[in-house]
Amino acid sequence: MSFSNSYKKAMHLILDECGEILDRVDPAQTESFIEMLLSSRRVFFTGVGRVRLSLEAMAKRLAHLGIETHMVGDINEPAMNEEDLLVVGSGSGESIVPVAIAQKAKQLGGKVVHIGSNPSGTIANLADLQVRIPASTKLHLPDEFISSQPMTSLFEQCLLIYGDTVAALIIEKKGIDVASLWDTHANLE
Repeated sequence: MSFSNSYKKAMHLILDECGEILDRVDPAQTESFIEMLLSSRRVFFTGVGRVRLSLEAMAKRLAHLGIETHMVGDINEPAMNEEDLLVVGSGSGESIVPVAIAQKAKQLGGKVVHIGSNPSGTIANLADLQVRIPASTKLHLPDEFISSQPMTSLFEQCLLIYGDTVAALIIEKKGIDVASLWDTHANLE
């Protein structure tokens, strides 16, 4: 097989798997998530590894839409309280640091949304809402989609695309002029 054909095969595999998984996300969960995002004073995000990178992209885009967002652990992270929301990304719902941060957020009276694959994990049980992205996890749950990609790549990719989907729905809901978003884009580049 030529490199060109190998490239196309790999690219279509990834796109097809992402489409399959994102089709399985419950729209009602997404609608509830958007309501929580829009009704919170501030939105904090936490995750580890590649999940954190996907969440950083989501936080950045939501900030463009006028939502005050913060990544847990950043130097400018403010204090959280009962008016705030924590979004926890963890496919398994068992990653040590996100579990501990979700527990702390609940102690502070904040709301917690878990975006993950495991509907019965520790974080899901702490959360006020779970948005399930049923991709492969390190737990190999019986109803997970079996990806041909390495490790949890599919979850991380879907999380990134899911963030942009949520942003598009907020833009539609609020009637935001997309061209005006450049006014909120970083300009020290």
